[in-house]
Amino acid sequence: MKILPIRTRGARASAFAAAAIGSVVLCAGSAQATWTVTNLHPAGSDQSHAYSTTGAQRSGNADIGGVTQAGIWSGSAASWINLHPAGSTNSSARSTTGTQQAGFAQIGGVGQAGIWSGSAASWVSLHPAGATTSAAAATTGVQQAGVAEFGGVVQAGIWSGTAGSFVSLHPTGASESQAFGTTGAQQSGYAVLSGVSRAGVWSGTGASWVDLNPAGSLGSRALHTTGAQQAGYAHIGGVQQAGIWSNSAASWVSLHPAGSTNSSARSTTGTQQAGHAVIGGLFHAGVWSGTAGSWDDLSVALTGSWSHTFAFSIWSDASFTYVSGAGLNNTTNQLEALLWTQPIPTPGAAAVLGLAGLMGAGRRRR
Repeated sequence: MKILPIRTRGARASAFAAAAIGSVVLCAGSAQATWTVTNLHPAGSDQSHAYSTTGAQRSGNADIGGVTQAGIWSGSAASWINLHPAGSTNSSARSTTGTQQAGFAQIGGVGQAGIWSGSAASWVSLHPAGATTSAAAATTGVQQAGVAEFGGVVQAGIWSGTAGSFVSLHPTGASESQAFGTTGAQQSGYAVLSGVSRAGVWSGTGASWVDLNPAGSLGSRALHTTGAQQAGYAHIGGVQQAGIWSNSAASWVSLHPAGSTNSSARSTTGTQQAGHAVIGGLFHAGVWSGTAGSWDDLSVALTGSWSHTFAFSIWSDASFTYVSGAGLNNTTNQLEALLWTQPIPTPGAAAVLGLAGLMGAGRRRR
């Protein structure tokens, strides 16, 4: 049974024994603003991940003193606030709205879903009665989505802020299910039916399950939803391919970049998606705009020497797009939480950028 696994130092050492991407500099497409990168790795930590982002806050975890500890950032690495609950031996904040964080903590030898409101002391356990383990993966601030295990069966579920509010989303006939995302009205995840992991969505009950597994797929998962669009991956033709849906299996669109051997879309705003792809044997964080050809490799925005990079979450407002993730820093040999930020051009600025690109193209043709 596997619930929201946390990468350990041992796993990191084996998974990241690959050549470096090498030194790179900030760059931008012809009509794209430049991505800037903020290293969020807290001082004194061994590794860190930024799993979720809003415009004002990131959530994730950092290994401090050999213990994985949940935390949040509001800016630089120095803004780290430790959310690790008293008595916990392991914790992680997997989602944030900016005011509420959701994740899990290992307390008394039991993995417990829970929420915070910005401090370690604010921890509230969501662990349902009778469950052997549980974890929250997403929150809207009102509703939380995740999993709980009952009688050896891992079941997708939702909460509304208390342990007693747990509602199972487990579809009839499923041997396992997990929920990774929620809008409050729709939840996304997967269910294992007839031995096949099938991406799907719910609308608050197990009976509302809608199967999103694409035709020809040997397995799939929907890792995030906006309600109108879902992001995740499907195994097609022997390859794990990032992709998006719009509420039906037939709506599947592969985002798998050319030259990639493996890809996954972890998050979506509805117009842009974030995730990673394996290119040349290395994981590359990236962003799409709805098509495989729109792939924008975020690893090229890093300075210094980095190997694998990952993008876990994307969020945008009227001014900026934010992508949170992590990368293996070859200088420190540590997996470090990262934030990519890109300004959104105003309509006038976008027109100027487009004109400049056309003029440049004209000069090159001449």
